[in-house]
Amino acid sequence: MRVILHNCCGLDVHKDSIVACILKSVNISENTKKDEVDKDICVFDTFPSGLKKLKSWLESQNCQHVAMESTGVYWHPVYDTLEDAFNGNIEIFVVNARHMKNVRGKKTDIKDAEWLADLLRHGLVRGSFIPPHDVRKLRQQTRYRKTIVNDISRQKNRIEKTLQMTGFKLSTFLSDVFGVSGRNLINVLIEKGHITVSDVETEAKYIEADKRANIAKAINGKLDEVQRNFLSMQIDHLNALQSHLSSIEESIDELSVLFEEAIQRLKTIPGIGLTAATSIIAEIGTDMSKFPSAEHFCSWAGVTPGANVSAGKKKTQESCTGIPTSKD
Repeated sequence: MRVILHNCCGLDVHKDSIVACILKSVNISENTKKDEVDKDICVFDTFPSGLKKLKSWLESQNCQHVAMESTGVYWHPVYDTLEDAFNGNIEIFVVNARHMKNVRGKKTDIKDAEWLADLLRHGLVRGSFIPPHDVRKLRQQTRYRKTIVNDISRQKNRIEKTLQMTGFKLSTFLSDVFGVSGRNLINVLIEKGHITVSDVETEAKYIEADKRANIAKAINGKLDEVQRNFLSMQIDHLNALQSHLSSIEESIDELSVLFEEAIQRLKTIPGIGLTAATSIIAEIGTDMSKFPSAEHFCSWAGVTPGANVSAGKKKTQESCTGIPTSKD
């Protein structure tokens, strides 16, 4: 098999250690299949000092091609440290672990690193799409925002469940239990343990006439002291999540200033608002040269159905979500 790279490194990254294997061709001949290989193996810890030693070691070996698996989150600090090696002239392949298959036999960290380096040496690995550092920071924030939004939805469902279990069916006459009117009634419920029709008339606004007859039935419940305290704790947690969400959105607004022009262009697409536009930029960045074609980008985004047909039978397959590089 033809050798593509004559000096490359494979990294087997773990939580506390990194096993690095450099394969370097010696006595290079015209027939690269018969090159002699010099193997150098070294182990580093994953503390900042160890990552700096790894970077210095690669630079001393003049190794500008590095491959590592994208397992867990342990590759992130390694990538961040090596990203500016050789003044940024380093090629780092973050490889999908599903695409890596080792040879049969005993499995060790050293063999894994050597196997990865050997695949890279022959051009058999495909690096994942890794956006620039400022885009990665924005991505971390937008993904965390999505997590908090989901947490808020789950917490609202828990509160609604508590209200239903205790006989308060506020959603019968309120379109949004957690709007202004709903929050006011929940506060009354926490304070007194029950709600009267007069409380509804005072606190709830714009109730439809056909729903007024059901109000008395919908609030036919009572909370004891323990239940009131429990509901109060649930509301406090919801308030904390919503306050946390506001802080996250402020941070996202600060980070997205760098991409204001791209975000405004995306907002011109029908159905794309500020939140969606910011999330799109956080996932794909602004450099579309990483995607060879529009079709390739759609395949990476998972919006293109895959084709898997054998012997006239079509097999069920999810949309392709392979990660491209500029050389694919």
